[in-house]
Amino acid sequence: MNKFNFMSLFILLSFIGIVYSQQSPQTYNVLFSTSKGDVEIFVNRSYSPYGSDRFYALINDGFYTDNAFFRVIQSPLFVAQFGISPDSSLNEKWNITIPNDPVVISNTAGTITFAAEEVNNQACCRTTQLFINYADNSFLDGAGFSPFGKVISGFNNTLNFYGGYGEQPDQSLIYSEGNSYLQENFPLLSYLNSVKIISEEW
Repeated sequence: MNKFNFMSLFILLSFIGIVYSQQSPQTYNVLFSTSKGDVEIFVNRSYSPYGSDRFYALINDGFYTDNAFFRVIQSPLFVAQFGISPDSSLNEKWNITIPNDPVVISNTAGTITFAAEEVNNQACCRTTQLFINYADNSFLDGAGFSPFGKVISGFNNTLNFYGGYGEQPDQSLIYSEGNSYLQENFPLLSYLNSVKIISEEW
């Protein structure tokens, strides 16, 4: 291995180590400022340690600023999904999967969970995308979708996220073109304008 390749590998492994070593507080509260009003999330690391740690790190890196709620399923009530940054460099930076967590609390209404691919009917390959459960989606528990927090205020504001587009937005185009693609083709979408941690307990 030449010197350049060795250094590239070292930098990559160092970054992966930093991502995995950023432990979150045991509990923390997060304020979402959305285009439909404020939403407060309570996170407990004991629910889903890897999920909690990743969420905390993403917030501190500004990942969720100006995220669209691009997949909002309201008929029947299901989920509001987000977690693709309009900044392609942030998407690339955080495209590192985290290990699975056991399911400690169920996917009931108001819980927040990492979205994931399903491989052999099991959740796999969590990175940055999240969803807020609109209803009792406990059927997701068996597939390994592990909630890490709960909406404790502003849940009605989440129900006002625009859901008329359903699953029409193309995620690959959101990744490649950012919010310009969404604003041109899906102008009524709701947005997560900013996120901040408002309290934490170590």
